Amino acid sequence: MRRGAGVFAGVLGKVTAALVAAAVLGVTGYGWFLLRDFNRRVVVADVLSPQADAERPLDGTVDILLVGMDSRTDARGRPLSAEQRKLLRVNAGDGEVNTDTIILVHVPSDTSRAVAVSIPRDSYVDIPGFGMHKINSAYPRGRNVERERLLAAGMPPGEELERRSHQAGARVLLKTVEKLTGRTIDHYASVNLLGFYEITKAIGGIEVCLKAPVQDVKSHADFPAGRQVISEGDALAFVRQRHGLPRGDLDRIVRQQVFLTGLARKVLSTGTLTDPQRLNDLMDAITRSVVLSKGWDIMAFAQRMSSLTTDRVEFRTIPVGSLALPTPADGAAVEVDPQRVREFIASLSEEEDEEAAAARERSSSAPPPPGNSSAPPSATTSAPPPRAESATPPEVPPSTAQPPEDGEQTPEGGNRPITADEIPCVN
Repeated sequence: MRRGAGVFAGVLGKVTAALVAAAVLGVTGYGWFLLRDFNRRVVVADVLSPQADAERPLDGTVDILLVGMDSRTDARGRPLSAEQRKLLRVNAGDGEVNTDTIILVHVPSDTSRAVAVSIPRDSYVDIPGFGMHKINSAYPRGRNVERERLLAAGMPPGEELERRSHQAGARVLLKTVEKLTGRTIDHYASVNLLGFYEITKAIGGIEVCLKAPVQDVKSHADFPAGRQVISEGDALAFVRQRHGLPRGDLDRIVRQQVFLTGLARKVLSTGTLTDPQRLNDLMDAITRSVVLSKGWDIMAFAQRMSSLTTDRVEFRTIPVGSLALPTPADGAAVEVDPQRVREFIASLSEEEDEEAAAARERSSSAPPPPGNSSAPPSATTSAPPPRAESATPPEVPPSTAQPPEDGEQTPEGGNRPITADEIPCVN
């Protein structure tokens, strides 16, 4: 299994994937040069609340909000050209500033694992200051109110107006996610459609697998069944399609998750890490399309994540209820229970504590080094193998129940974990 901060980069996928992946080359002077150059060029935004520092947990855990923007601008708010929109297969007015990908990444203090939890874009939640609405409207609601306020105060249209308006939108989304999950966000990163297109182009495509062929006019998705490598416009269509899928947006979320795990594998491949031109293209794509929260030290973060491996990177989805919840003004939405969501998020930390305890137990019962005759007889017994989730105790008859398919909700909430060392076939 390959190691490096780039593994976690894969988790961050559309947003911080490639930029942190460059830190894998930290073993060389060239890699650190790229990362330092990135820190100077990347767009930053002041989106974390002033009181956030006082509310951060003292246990050293890190929570990152990753957002995919369905926008028609670059990271600096400049409109995309007609040629760029054609490459992305989108129209000028579609999407605006909706946040169609919302992922909370939780990292424990020992950085032993990383869990990326997707939040469906149509989740019906309480948006602070606006009431109950779909979560993907939190950002545009905050942005639009601030934009109108600034215009009324006399600020002329331009990059400064757009910058401050978008920061306000991001703050409203942050508050909404914090209220839903019970977590305090430490870092924020967003990426637009252009960035997703250029990042996949820079690394030469991603391998995915489909259970059946698909064809969708709205997203321009047209793929055969089975394993295949997709890139650029096709990659964008793959992660954007939701019409014609059995579970709509939930199936789209699973597609995004398996794509991001593929991105992790590809970024770590020798062809990516040893090709200076490809790395430069990767950095250029990110600095044109990614926005990071002010004060996020990417170099320090990459160093901290250097021991993470692909099998310790998981994707989950928050537990949901009805996928067609009637609402007064937002149409059909996805039903979510905030208490259940918070319990699910909290359970991830409980899993971390259990795994840490199991690791200590295995370590304490491991056989002593050869030649250590002073060890007590019981210490020579091999440590029991790690518990396999699919194992059935001998005294219990094997269950006839089928395990949930990739992405399906489990009884306790959240989909079956998808890790970065697999290529599951999806809808």
